[in-house]
Amino acid sequence: MKYSRIVGTGGYLPEKILTNQDLERLVDTSDEWIRSRTGITQRHIAADHEMASDLALHASRKAIEAAGIKVDEIDLIIVATTTPDMVFPSTACILQDKLGARNCPAFDVQAVCSGFVYALATADMFIRAGKCRNALVVGTEVYSRILDWKDRSTCVLFGDGAGAVVLSQGDQPGILSSHLHADGSYSKILSVPGSICDGKVQGTPFLIMEGNAVFKFAVRVLEEVVYEALAENNLQSSDIDWLIPHQANIRIIQSTAKKLGISMEKVVVTVDKHGNTSAASIPLALDTAVRDGRIKSGQTVLLEGVGGGFTWGAVLLRW
Repeated sequence: MKYSRIVGTGGYLPEKILTNQDLERLVDTSDEWIRSRTGITQRHIAADHEMASDLALHASRKAIEAAGIKVDEIDLIIVATTTPDMVFPSTACILQDKLGARNCPAFDVQAVCSGFVYALATADMFIRAGKCRNALVVGTEVYSRILDWKDRSTCVLFGDGAGAVVLSQGDQPGILSSHLHADGSYSKILSVPGSICDGKVQGTPFLIMEGNAVFKFAVRVLEEVVYEALAENNLQSSDIDWLIPHQANIRIIQSTAKKLGISMEKVVVTVDKHGNTSAASIPLALDTAVRDGRIKSGQTVLLEGVGGGFTWGAVLLRW
């Protein structure tokens, strides 16, 4: 039987840092207000010339190096992004060219903040089916391009970045199970509803969000999907060594951990330094915890996320 296992991780954050103090000079807000409600102190902002594929390229090279393989050994590329370089071709195809990878499938996944979980689950199924041996899975975002910097309720929340993993075929289980969900009836509470027609933007091209509704929905479904993953694998919350949630808001993270009975000491948190980087947040947090030595061989790790759509999901894995 074929299994898939993460064999390398990588992350990239743009050089520019935008602090809460910087935002105080842009909109009517304060460092205390942002920190107390979100846990965020700073976020990274892409340079004018940096696109989602550029951020992805940096993260991907680090993941491939960590995996100890060559670029031409990658036989599948999946990019999760809400902020692609252009309408088409896919950011995955653009990344493929920049990497110098050839002759492998490459496509984007659009599930907003759950995008990396969706992409990882998809790559796992390709490997289990024997369709590829080494998959590059990337979450990359330049949310600074879709924010209304006059809207203090949204512009303080998000940042730019990219995270990547190499998922390879192995004899022992790495990814134990994946669980994906969606409910389009909630699509209007978090969206960028603009569209292009005749070369003009129809509607708003900026992110809009009903904060309270998103918070309640997120806490409920994240608890449900974690228990779903545990039940399928006959595990308890106490069996989780590390919980790596989507880094949207420290209060959502804390509420979810409390409902699950998981100590915050076992939760990887990067939202304070990264902000919400959407599809990039989980792989960035994973890379952080791998590189600082927190995640060790044999440990059980649970990834979970929720995003506009609404989409949500979890991936349970053995490191």
